[in-house]
Amino acid sequence: QVQLVESGGGLVQAGGSLRLSCAGSGSMRGINAMGWYRQAPGKQRELVATITGGSSINYADSVKGRFTIARDNAKNTVYLQMNSLKPEDTAVYYCNAHRLECSTWGCSDNDYWGQGTQVTVSS
Repeated sequence: QVQLVESGGGLVQAGGSLRLSCAGSGSMRGINAMGWYRQAPGKQRELVATITGGSSINYADSVKGRFTIARDNAKNTVYLQMNSLKPEDTAVYYCNAHRLECSTWGCSDNDYWGQGTQVTVSS
């Protein structure tokens, strides 16, 4: 199994910064992508940013130019530096790890999630 533990959330004023961290442990071998998703009250969970082991990065349009994702493969850790925060960034942020798992019976996509960390941006 994979365990993901997030840290770094909190309350910040608009225009401020926060840095989220997510440490993975357990069966991390073969994890090909890690990233961050968020869910605001009354809304669906949405992608924020992802990064593969080969450092291919994808950002949601709403955070481009403000957020930066980074990954330390040796530590199985992914970071999200969030600058110029806006009230609309307020959400629970979830760490994600993705692995394609194959057996004799075929392959399946498997996603693992952290418990979430609250980010609140006041206006």
